[in-house]
Amino acid sequence: MSSFYSEQELKEIGFKSLGENVLISKKTSIYGASNMSIGNNVRIDDFSLLSGNITIGNNVHIAAYVSLFAGDAGIELGNYVGVSSRSVIYATTDDYSGEYLTNPTVPDKYKNVINGKVTMGEHSLIGTGCTVLPGVTVGDGVSVGAMSLINKDLDEWSIYVGIPCKRIKDRSKRVLELAEEYEKEQ
Repeated sequence: MSSFYSEQELKEIGFKSLGENVLISKKTSIYGASNMSIGNNVRIDDFSLLSGNITIGNNVHIAAYVSLFAGDAGIELGNYVGVSSRSVIYATTDDYSGEYLTNPTVPDKYKNVINGKVTMGEHSLIGTGCTVLPGVTVGDGVSVGAMSLINKDLDEWSIYVGIPCKRIKDRSKRVLELAEEYEKEQ
């Protein structure tokens, strides 16, 4: 018995669209599957949580314990994206300024929910234990080190680390050649 859903079980979940060769752990929590599009060659590991309007490209890996809180704003993961374990991506969050009440038990009129689409460009990577806040664009080819806070847009083909994350150097574009070679073999 596999720990991943079968192809038939995945179809029954009711995703907006579903590619080929998709592996999703049966221990993944999925809320609002009809708002989720998943590409080809995607793997989502144990104890991940997907909620809201989510688009996942091809050749994407979402490691164990990753949470994607997309709400209506949405989260878009491009091709060849990797999100390492225990990372969280928020496209929606409560306002913690103290000016408003917070949490889902409180009526909306007392809250200020902050929404902003999060986009991760192709070949971007988020290290373990990172947090991405609403409205952020992680450019193509960006690599973010472990335990970083992503609270602003990140420039393409750069490596970032820290809280909040700061650019430390360029990232190699060799992955583009490797992806092209891999795709020719498919």
